[in-house]
Amino acid sequence: MGINTERDVEANLQIGPTDQGMVRIFIEAGGVEIPMDFDPEEAEEIADEIRAAAQAARSIK
Repeated sequence: MGINTERDVEANLQIGPTDQGMVRIFIEAGGVEIPMDFDPEEAEEIADEIRAAAQAARSIK
């Protein structure tokens, strides 16, 4: 399995700031909860990676 393997899994994704000054990405799927906290600089790097992936995906279609 990898990034190109499709799966029929439903998940909830929430992104927001915490009261501790971190950015939390919270994923819930199948009764499993995964909270991931990042400092603001790391969150901006992740956002840049998502934008780059979106741009690359546009060039494929």
